[in-house]
Amino acid sequence: MALKDSYLPAHGNTGYRVAHYDLEIDYKPIAARLSGRARLTVVAGEALTSFALDLGTFKVDRVLVEGKPVRYTHGGGKLRVRAGKPIAAGTRFTVEVRYVGTPRPIRTRAWGDLGWDQLTDGAIVASQPIGAPSWFPCNDTVREKATYQISVTAPSPYTVLANGVLVDGKVGGSTTTWVYVQDVPMATYLATVQIGQYEELELADGQPAAVPSRLVAKFATDFGRQPAMMTLFERLFGPYPFGQYAVVVTDDDLEVPIEAQGLSVFGANHVDGRRGYERLVAHELAHQWFGNSVGLADWRDIWLNEGFAAYSEWLWSEESGGPSASVLSTRARALLNRQPQNIKIGDPGVQDMFDDRVYKRGALALHTLRTALGDAAFFSAVREWTHTYRHRTATTDQFIAVAQRHTARPLASFFRSWLFEGRLP
Repeated sequence: MALKDSYLPAHGNTGYRVAHYDLEIDYKPIAARLSGRARLTVVAGEALTSFALDLGTFKVDRVLVEGKPVRYTHGGGKLRVRAGKPIAAGTRFTVEVRYVGTPRPIRTRAWGDLGWDQLTDGAIVASQPIGAPSWFPCNDTVREKATYQISVTAPSPYTVLANGVLVDGKVGGSTTTWVYVQDVPMATYLATVQIGQYEELELADGQPAAVPSRLVAKFATDFGRQPAMMTLFERLFGPYPFGQYAVVVTDDDLEVPIEAQGLSVFGANHVDGRRGYERLVAHELAHQWFGNSVGLADWRDIWLNEGFAAYSEWLWSEESGGPSASVLSTRARALLNRQPQNIKIGDPGVQDMFDDRVYKRGALALHTLRTALGDAAFFSAVREWTHTYRHRTATTDQFIAVAQRHTARPLASFFRSWLFEGRLP
């Protein structure tokens, strides 16, 4: 049963969990019009006479529970559903929502607009941390994972990518329906759809990519070493946790790249033909282990995602002939010493979840731990972490417990000073 997140308690709902989402989306890019049918397989965690889902500003046409129409209200980002008849605890039941409208991003003060957004020609979904309700009804909490089937119908000139493996593609007149299955449990914020007029490619290891035609040559250079990154990370972190890893490059510029489960999205500005943004290629790939497979049980533990992804940039640099992790850690310490030392990265607060100090100090903490434990013990701990919590959620305390099993040295004071004190150790 889903619990409230300590940072974002208004998102997500208690009383049940969603086991599976079956989403059917029909999208018209020119009109920016979405018609949706979401069928959720839900497990009651307690006796229910009503329940709520998170959903943005759509017109809801109909809600059915176990195939029967029920009453509902919709407002303030919540779809409140009357169950029709009481649902006993432990019961598995279906909820179907039919909705239509122009998808609008979820607006936030701290992080701007999140979720479904228009590109110049197409659409992008970037939901971290609370943008999922911008395009489908869900239980929008980081600690709950479900499997997905995502079916998207769009005009045939457009390519559609979503999480998981493409299992079907049906051309019907002027439109094509793309069906993706994500059979590995996934948090709602990692669910994504990418729509654009892309050229479909494969990297040297057979992993798919979708890239604007004008950027194909530069892309080949900038992402040419991604297969080598995959080899390195599998050696250090354990087997890649999903069926495939797709890359999308939009024809628009993006402020930052975006990782979703089994897929990452880069802007045209991240492709320069000189590997100028290769560290970001490593960063987003590493998130497949740290953040996507091993997910967060609470947003306060965000350093586990971003610290590992930032440290993976250093590991790739070390492997590929760039500055070593030790050199990069020295540079990071110098940078952090010039910045305010008032953030506790193990509990940074909702406003500072994505502060660059969470990334850099998280990476520096991991490098210091590696230095203290030695490479053999450190990477053994990392592989235990990714194996034990594969496709699950976890906490900082659980990471500390894993690390402690790989050394006789007490680590409590180490983690307290690095994660829960403002001053840089």
